[in-house]
Amino acid sequence: MASLLEASSNVFRSEKLPFLCRGKTRQCILPKRAAFRLVPVAFSSSMSTGAVEHDQKSNSSDIAIPIMVNGCTGKMGKAIIKAANSAGLHIVPVSFGAEKESGLTVEMCGKEILGHGPSERESILASVFQEYPNLVVVDFTVPATVNDNAELYCKVGVPFVMGTTGGDRDQLYKTVEESKVYAVISPQMGKQVVAFLAAMEVMAEQFPGAFSGYSLQVMESHQASKLDTSGTAKAVISCFQKLGVSFDMDQIRMIRDPKQQIEMVGVPEEHLYGHAFHLYHLTSPDQTVSFEFQHNVCGRSIYAEGTVDAVLFLAKKILLKG
Repeated sequence: MASLLEASSNVFRSEKLPFLCRGKTRQCILPKRAAFRLVPVAFSSSMSTGAVEHDQKSNSSDIAIPIMVNGCTGKMGKAIIKAANSAGLHIVPVSFGAEKESGLTVEMCGKEILGHGPSERESILASVFQEYPNLVVVDFTVPATVNDNAELYCKVGVPFVMGTTGGDRDQLYKTVEESKVYAVISPQMGKQVVAFLAAMEVMAEQFPGAFSGYSLQVMESHQASKLDTSGTAKAVISCFQKLGVSFDMDQIRMIRDPKQQIEMVGVPEEHLYGHAFHLYHLTSPDQTVSFEFQHNVCGRSIYAEGTVDAVLFLAKKILLKG
């Protein structure tokens, strides 16, 4: 997975360009702006985005990275476990979730993964980290637990990939930055979407005010279980704002009704419970010119594969200590 990131030495963040953050910094800041080839090749740090190649079931000895997927009972967690297993990663049979999930076992990819509630987290994580010193935690839990989970990972010293949205993001980056723990933080794990966001960011920086006076309409449709507004939509809008468009985030049209999603948005019925359709429509002041930007995702494989790339990237960074 390749992405344009900002990072300090340990935090890799892609919030501005929602996506991958890794390493050590407040905004996923790697020294300077960099593009990375995510393993098994060595990372490069150039100003342009590099291609990424993801080898399935690689025979490389450094690919059997142990990962602990927190939130494994959710659809995203399950998709990540499948993708990680396909990539040859080692799935640790332990996961954190809600209190009601404590003691429950989820069977995935031939593994029985035991769930633990909040009260057991610190001692369990310390024990798992001792058993698997190369452990990388993947977090796809719920917004309300983002900060507490990050503080726990940093306290124990475990590197992690945070794909969960929400929480106090500034506090999140501060916690990781001060801890010196390596982390990848991003609400958007689809590398192709990240590439689009990176391109938007470049356009906004190089052509500020280019769309001054234009009006903007934004529609985003996700499965009904997604209660918050899309972080990706907000990131794209922030680029349009730099390009001169006046738009308030509360003007985003959120579509969560399945009937509207099928009839108005065109979401395939089989993907009502896992999709991300975005439409951005720009119109000139005299309404003689219009532009449309659209990206539609069905299913979760794009995010799961991107998360695996983030794990591989993070493991490589830790190995190289840089």
